[in-house]
Amino acid sequence: QVQLVESGGGLAQAGGSLRLSCAFNGRTFTNYAMGWFRQAPGKEREFVAAIDWSGNYTYYGDSVKGRFTISRDNVKDTVYLQMNSLKPEDTAVYYCAADYQVSMRYHAYHYWGQGTQVTVSS
Repeated sequence: QVQLVESGGGLAQAGGSLRLSCAFNGRTFTNYAMGWFRQAPGKEREFVAAIDWSGNYTYYGDSVKGRFTISRDNVKDTVYLQMNSLKPEDTAVYYCAADYQVSMRYHAYHYWGQGTQVTVSS
């Protein structure tokens, strides 16, 4: 069974940075693509970024392109989301997800973490 544990959320000021981490356990990490999604109160879950098993291919949602970077460490079995130039509208619970195929659709991911809160103040 895949287990995902996010960390690194918290409070940041607009224009600041945070780095989220997601530790992967339970299966062979390199068999899985990884994604980050977020959900703000009253809104649908939104695609943020995704990365294939090798780390060679990355995908981003339009609202975070140029500001966020997804990466993975296949030795540490961890995926990261570096968030720069944060905006108040980035405030949400951020979730990491895993599945065999990389996708920008949250329905495509079978495994999910518990989420970590990111709050950006203006």
